[in-house]
Amino acid sequence: MHDNKLAPLTETVASIDTAKHVLNSLHKFVNVGFRTLKAACTVNDKLDLNLLDEYQLASYELAFCESEISAASSFLDYSEQYKSDSLEQKMSLLFAGDTFQSVISRLKTVSTDACLDWEEIVGFEGSQAARNLIENCNSNIVASLGERISAEEISRLPSGLNEEKELVRETFHRFSDEIVAPLAEEIHREDKDIPQVIIETAADLGCFGTCIPEKYGGLQPDEAADSLSMIVVTEELSRGSLGAAGSLITRPEIAARALLAGGTEGQQQNWLPRLAAGKILCAISITEPNTGSDVAAVTLKAKATEGGWLLNGNKTWCTFAGRSELIVMLCRTNPDLSLGYKGLSMFLIEKPPFSGHQFEHRQDGGGKLTGKAIATLGYRGMHSFDLFFEDYFVPTDSLLGGKEGEGRGFYYTMAGFSGGRIQTAARATGLMQAAFDRALNYSKERSVFDKTLNQFQLTQIKLARMLATINACRQFSYSVARLMDNGAGQMEASLVKLFSCRAAEWVTREAMQIHGGMGYAEESAVSRYFADARVLSIFEGAEEVLALKVIARELVRNI
Repeated sequence: MHDNKLAPLTETVASIDTAKHVLNSLHKFVNVGFRTLKAACTVNDKLDLNLLDEYQLASYELAFCESEISAASSFLDYSEQYKSDSLEQKMSLLFAGDTFQSVISRLKTVSTDACLDWEEIVGFEGSQAARNLIENCNSNIVASLGERISAEEISRLPSGLNEEKELVRETFHRFSDEIVAPLAEEIHREDKDIPQVIIETAADLGCFGTCIPEKYGGLQPDEAADSLSMIVVTEELSRGSLGAAGSLITRPEIAARALLAGGTEGQQQNWLPRLAAGKILCAISITEPNTGSDVAAVTLKAKATEGGWLLNGNKTWCTFAGRSELIVMLCRTNPDLSLGYKGLSMFLIEKPPFSGHQFEHRQDGGGKLTGKAIATLGYRGMHSFDLFFEDYFVPTDSLLGGKEGEGRGFYYTMAGFSGGRIQTAARATGLMQAAFDRALNYSKERSVFDKTLNQFQLTQIKLARMLATINACRQFSYSVARLMDNGAGQMEASLVKLFSCRAAEWVTREAMQIHGGMGYAEESAVSRYFADARVLSIFEGAEEVLALKVIARELVRNI
């Protein structure tokens, strides 16, 4: 299957072409694994998902292989616009080398389950091309990159954005530095609400309208999608604070996508302009205490009554529910649980805003909605709520899509979350960037054993790998955004979310480690970054669900 006998290379380290060859060869192994799973789990020419669940480890590891290879490929594609000896190319080759070693390890782990030839994997691992690529991970080479990064204070590589997008980035970069960052620590440590100054300034900058068409008062061109601007804005907001700013536009973005996918003209005209202007805030309520990521298992009841619907049941992890005046919520309008997702509908629920960690709203007719914030390790400021509905009345026109929208809640949910995963990847990148900036500065200031931290080889290697990882995530998200703007990229959005969120945990951990004891102190921002990063692999599709139920299933089905 593989040509392991490449012609000897004259250079001591790999070229971009060689790196791409190695990644393509790795991808062939991954595809063999997915084909094996498909053959093992196909019954009567139909993929048996219950059988596929018996191969969870193989599915999980192969999904991660796919995400890592995709990230490395995006970084290599980006670096091709620069000279062969540029920092950009050297960093992309470093990342490709690290990716190779990670993917090889994963392939070995599942070689038996996925019927991969162990000797073929090991043989390819020892090929000339692979050895040349791994040379880019040589300690001296990587340390020299870290030394240069520190000496020249290189906190990020060129974005590769056009002038317009770069201007957008710079605008929100300043907003994060001047407005968000000075308030972030206090919000986190005291678990405060997001201050109004952040919300109002974000609204003035058009932040909430990034995914809403211009005809409704947003920034999105009417004639074309512009996911890239949303990614750029999200990243910069998250660099200031994940909880206090990074997720501000996530909920209006999900709500807008759902409204555009299924809302009536009246619903779109009523809600979209107000969302775009930041005149109202919104929350998204899908998860229930016993359902988690299993959307089809939603049980909160919506029972038809005169003039509308009565809601009864519980929701959980509804972020920003207190401050919000609109909750976009998935309910079961058909009590027959055997219908699964076909019995679900989506509602646009209007409520008064409340500050603090708990609230109660009583209706004149006796209905009640109560909410209580869930105490969390990080991601503070927005507050995620448990919600309790008791005969809570919503009028007929609250049903998204009107009568035609009944039973289509699942599809509107998927439309709403179509941009949520790539946006979460952007949030992860912004958080990593903030952590790296702090680590880079601290390594230059802190002295141990008569040397500053940035003079030690291990610190230099850490800095180089951190910056390479951040840029891989950034360029991967940019490439996926461009795909989505052309009507594709749904699978890639899942891949970039899977990869970037796991990467954020590692980068923020390394930033904390560079700080030593101070990194563990609450007064240090890197402790907040580390705590915040942990949520990224859980929300917008938990890592395991994303890998098994979305990525692996789709790749097995289409292999």
